Amino acid sequence: MFTGSIVALVTPMDEKGNVCRSSMKKLIDYHVANGTSAIVSVGTTGESATLSHDEHGDVVMLTLELADGRIPVIAGTGG
Repeated sequence: MFTGSIVALVTPMDEKGNVCRSSMKKLIDYHVANGTSAIVSVGTTGESATLSHDEHGDVVMLTLELADGRIPVIAGTGG
């Protein structure tokens, strides 16, 4: 069971519409540093409706990689 602040992340994009890895890292680092209890990757605030299934999976995997076990990651399943 999760308690505390659980944040649904936005999925930062660059000018070409690609996921911006450096912005995603900054966003995750911010939440880790400020005590967020868990993050949701590709929820309704994270472009779930506009990403392909492959892109959706890629963003979840990137989030897990960048979180590096420092914070629980919940994979959004909407879309």
